[in-house]
Amino acid sequence: MSEQFATPAPADNKKGFAIAALVLGILNLCSWFIPICGGPLAVVGIILGILGIKSSQKTLAIIGIVLSALGLLATLVNMIFGAILGLQNPDLFNFNF
Repeated sequence: MSEQFATPAPADNKKGFAIAALVLGILNLCSWFIPICGGPLAVVGIILGILGIKSSQKTLAIIGIVLSALGLLATLVNMIFGAILGLQNPDLFNFNF
């Protein structure tokens, strides 16, 4: 008596990457003005989007990559602008309470 079990169809594991890339891209557009948060979120969002491209949710992965790239660009512009502003006026960020 041998029992045969039907093996389940393989799950689309990359689908979660695409959705995570989209969520991180949206969060990144809200956090780009804090470079310490916006930079890592953008990098992780881009990586997850690239991993999620091979899933059935290819559109979500592409949108996540685009949003994360825009957030990364905004974060870099903010970092450069802050550095220039800080070099021109060193007392600007000196908070004496």
